[in-house]
Amino acid sequence: MLEKLFQLTENRSSVRQEVIAGVTTFLTMAYIIFINPTMLADAGMDRGAVFVATCVAAFVGCMVMGLLANYPIALAPGMGLNAFFTYTVVLEMQHSWETALGAVFLSGFLFLVLSLFKVREWLMNAIPVSLRIGIAGGIGLFLALIGLKNAGIIVANPATLVGLGDITGFGPVMAALSFFLTIALVNAGKKGAVMYAILVVTALALLFGDVAYGGMVSMPPSVAPTLAALDITGALEVSMVAVIFAFLFVDLFDTSGTLVAVAQKGGMLDEAGRLPRANRAMLADSSATLAGAFMGTSTTTSYVESTAGVAAGGRTGLTAVVVGLLFLACLFISPLAGMVPAYATTGALLYVAILMMSGLVNVKWDDLTEAAPVVITVLMMPLTFSIAHGIAIGFITYAAVKLLAGRLREISLPVALLALLFIVKFMMS
Repeated sequence: MLEKLFQLTENRSSVRQEVIAGVTTFLTMAYIIFINPTMLADAGMDRGAVFVATCVAAFVGCMVMGLLANYPIALAPGMGLNAFFTYTVVLEMQHSWETALGAVFLSGFLFLVLSLFKVREWLMNAIPVSLRIGIAGGIGLFLALIGLKNAGIIVANPATLVGLGDITGFGPVMAALSFFLTIALVNAGKKGAVMYAILVVTALALLFGDVAYGGMVSMPPSVAPTLAALDITGALEVSMVAVIFAFLFVDLFDTSGTLVAVAQKGGMLDEAGRLPRANRAMLADSSATLAGAFMGTSTTTSYVESTAGVAAGGRTGLTAVVVGLLFLACLFISPLAGMVPAYATTGALLYVAILMMSGLVNVKWDDLTEAAPVVITVLMMPLTFSIAHGIAIGFITYAAVKLLAGRLREISLPVALLALLFIVKFMMS
């Protein structure tokens, strides 16, 4: 049955090889079950319910990816998108988390439509590479700021806007330890480095009495507080249009980039450098986002950590299925996830920030019309504490710079239209 489903022999693989790859991928991305509930709890959502939604959304995405697309690519609620959900849409824009879930659902539906009608390639080609790099880098810097803020390392300062907190306190010291440990373990090539660093710092917090022991395993918490709580009607308001498109664009860039990166690592691209069954892979992403929004979590997306599993020998969808089953098994460790303090996740956030900002090396720095929009996008996301504002100002900057530089032909129609829409939005707000 497994041979028929996944063509193991054709892909020069075996069940043992795929299981090892699945466990490897899971260990590298399991940190999301600790971070996502903590981050969405800041939006007022029930932490236990989000924990369940996180595991189930990951399970759905991995199963669809494995069984439909037959790729060793795992999915889970995305870093950056959860930060946008909480700190921009809910806390900064003052929308309810139910409305934010509605926006996630609608963005997933649009992603599904784009995948079915093969509009994705056209839209991706129309968005300049420099803007895509800038958006990823900006989100990385935004995540870094959130991690430092939650740990108390960066604090508000009335004279300088931000300043250095009491870095000798227990929380900041543990946050620094989580970062140093994460980098050391990743550098040493340890699988599950990020998760191990979170668990070590959590254990120290328990040892020093900073958190209370709540057990290790239990039956899954109730998902009732967030199940089907999404407000689609509220998400259809004019003020939410930019939010929906921000969710869509970030997910689109993230997923497309991840698919290509993992496929290149595993030698899965065809002679023309394209990914076969790409639309099926996109369907896995969009269907998992729809399921996750219904259950109660932010956008689900493909994880670049899947390259770890590919490096361990994963070549088929059986790898993704193994990851999905492991996420489902995690439903029974909710007490452990509930004990993780915010500062224990600082290292993970900073590590993800490094990964997301590494793409800035590919910017054409000798072309100011390409470099300027990137720098503005990267700066505006953390400084406005809004991914949506960073994207909007980035598009406006790109169009304005190209226009005034006499390079009108380099502005694609989608970029021009979006820049105009963002200008109108700022004028009306």
